[in-house]
Amino acid sequence: MPSIATGSRIFLSPPHMSGNELTYIHEAFDTNWIAPLGPNVDAFERELAEKVGTRGAAAVSSGTAAIHLALRLIGAGPGDKVFCSSFTFIASANPIRYQGAEPVFIDSEPDTWNMSPQALERAFADAEREGALPKAVIVVNLYGQSAKMEEIAALCERYGVPIIEDAAESLGSTYQGRASGTFGRFGVYSFNGNKIITTSGGGMLVSDDTGALEKARFLATQARDPAPHYQHSEMGFNYRMSNVLAGIGRAQLEVLEDRVRARRLIFSAYESELGDLPGVSFMPEPAGSRSNRWLTVMTVNPAEAGVNPAELLAAFAEQNIEARPVWKPLHLQPLFAGAAYYPHLPGASFCETLFGQGICLPSGSSLTEEEQARVISCVRREWKQGIAVSA
Repeated sequence: MPSIATGSRIFLSPPHMSGNELTYIHEAFDTNWIAPLGPNVDAFERELAEKVGTRGAAAVSSGTAAIHLALRLIGAGPGDKVFCSSFTFIASANPIRYQGAEPVFIDSEPDTWNMSPQALERAFADAEREGALPKAVIVVNLYGQSAKMEEIAALCERYGVPIIEDAAESLGSTYQGRASGTFGRFGVYSFNGNKIITTSGGGMLVSDDTGALEKARFLATQARDPAPHYQHSEMGFNYRMSNVLAGIGRAQLEVLEDRVRARRLIFSAYESELGDLPGVSFMPEPAGSRSNRWLTVMTVNPAEAGVNPAELLAAFAEQNIEARPVWKPLHLQPLFAGAAYYPHLPGASFCETLFGQGICLPSGSSLTEEEQARVISCVRREWKQGIAVSA
């Protein structure tokens, strides 16, 4: 029988309120701006755009909705293909299917764990030979780490294909001195409950194309024509963010840098305390980039560690600690069976290796030193037992 869990529950990445959220919420209630419109929405869009350095932003109900709107604005539809990172949550690719297009999945590479420029180049070369270039490339910045955007942007520019930068997990990160999420025609952020800042549920579409953002707002409010009656000439969506949630987002944005510093310190402590264990490595951070370290992710090589990821996850569960495997690559998902996939190197899929070895550790910015010590002790205990068994 497993041992009885001790200690309070340690969550993977819980919401972390600043205390100022209630100021904006009360303001929304006092002025009766409860609907998915209002001053908080307008201010949140303006403040986030200023924060990341884009000309505009459109607040929506989720990061998924933002990706969907970006694909709609780009014109992806039936018969089209969209290149997409494989090593990501399924929300990055589902909107491709919403539009009736088909995904082509691209592997990761070792330096960032994000989209491989080598695999992307092969995919472009094949698409050009076939006379069917993709309508867009969806690049994901995994766990807060930016992809090699300089190389990827150069490839996309060569072929004239727009980038949708899925920065759902990387708000507050930078690459070459620029904010993550600002390298494509459109950038996408998520404010889901587990993200570095949250509105409970919500997202943001950012761009320098303010005309496209106006169109996104139109589509996100059921595409209602400017008429005295309810008239609709094209299909729209119910995707706008509420004024109450936008107020939460404004207060959260005020403490974004504090949250990034806290998570980076948590990562550093894990790396310092666990990096000496055989078979352990951590997600890299290449020169020129700064990850928000949304989640601390470590890999476990069972041949060197004497412990496998499944055993470690079971040990965490026994100790009332929430930890999770990394994302299952999308080209391995039953939903996308048969989809085209380009590995980093021919015959060598890097993200499949990560899937077999990666574990996300509790990383919330409210994680206490005592809680982190419990996580570290659990890991070291498993390694000690693994070494004893192998001896």
